Amino acid sequence: MIRTLFLFPLAFCLAAACTHYSFSADDELSLSWPGLLGKDRDGWVSGFTAPEKWPTKLGKAWQLKVGAGYGSPVIAGNLVYTHSRQEENEVVRCLDLETGTEKWRKAYPVPFRMGMGGERHGKGPKSCPVLAEGRLFTLSITGILSAWNAQSGKLVWRRDYGREFKKNHPYWGTASSPIVDGNKLIIHMGNDKKGTLLALDVQSGKEIWRQGKDGASYSSPLIVEIMGTRQVIQWNHEDLVGVSVDDGRLLWSHHAPHRTHNQNMPTPVFHEGRILLGGENRGIQCLEPRLTGERWEVKQLWHQEKVALDMSTAVINGGLLFGMSHFKSGQLFCLEPKDGEILWLSPGRIGNNVAFLSAPGHVIALINTGELRVIEANGKAYKQVASYPVAESPTWAPPLLLKEHVLVKSLDQLTLWSLKANQ
Repeated sequence: MIRTLFLFPLAFCLAAACTHYSFSADDELSLSWPGLLGKDRDGWVSGFTAPEKWPTKLGKAWQLKVGAGYGSPVIAGNLVYTHSRQEENEVVRCLDLETGTEKWRKAYPVPFRMGMGGERHGKGPKSCPVLAEGRLFTLSITGILSAWNAQSGKLVWRRDYGREFKKNHPYWGTASSPIVDGNKLIIHMGNDKKGTLLALDVQSGKEIWRQGKDGASYSSPLIVEIMGTRQVIQWNHEDLVGVSVDDGRLLWSHHAPHRTHNQNMPTPVFHEGRILLGGENRGIQCLEPRLTGERWEVKQLWHQEKVALDMSTAVINGGLLFGMSHFKSGQLFCLEPKDGEILWLSPGRIGNNVAFLSAPGHVIALINTGELRVIEANGKAYKQVASYPVAESPTWAPPLLLKEHVLVKSLDQLTLWSLKANQ
């Protein structure tokens, strides 16, 4: 068990605070963002209404240095939670959304050595936290799962599967983000060669069930319902699988292995009973799991090889799929999910990664270069509505879109930007 260091809340200086950009906490309280890509892990921001006219530039409400990491912040009411690394500690913080003031801070040592080409990605945690039942769950870069009291920051329980599953190769660290369904926290633990999908009790951390022995990947699970059966969709090191949430039974599987540079990283997209699965150098395929009698079968409906997802997870908007292909050094695309037809392609050389959100009428694209693009959600042509510089360092974590603000995690800073015109 790693020893936890309890640190008293510190008063941090908020760099570049701009009083010209007001913040009304009440305007934002109806929104919550409990985990990776939101409540349903689809990137959809239901409470957002686009401004009549997008501002020419964004105003900086506050900025705070929080440390390295790829996990996006999460929100409950007027509180923001982050999980990052500073020196040899992983740090969990609770911040006031309106001001960026620290409510509490906990740190614990997590020794980790990068290697095998992963050095440029840093040693910060790559998993996104998840909020549920008054608790914040974090997964360290070495696979340590912790449950924190969201109000006080007290450590409630911790599980470390390091003895069962040795250090991950190629030492890029754990990147899959946990998800909560009812009383179950679900995550795939393991390394390339060996692992398992786990359901743990939210309150106690005890195992409810475990399924399979395949190694872990960088993709994250999601919860869906197909033909009346609630199931976990998980892309592990070997297969895309559907597993019963209730008891951990394997319902179906589709072979899609992680090999050499063809890594299993994006989270699958679920749309109208079908799964859109995209992988590095492997295009995008549409899969339909169906229950016939008592047996599940998976049918491949189409396979589009002209665009492919590397690390970037695509989103659905207006019944269309929007994403970034890693071909041509990064190229945005819009695809028809019914048959795989590519409706449009943007110019190339976008960047190495894009984190997407989907809102009524628009797709929000945070490019790893620190540029935030607002794109019209249509299938006729690529149309950029607005573009803003939001960071001077790489941005890999998905942003959070509020009613009148956007929250961006860069290399080591968290910044709240205002979408209002300068007042």
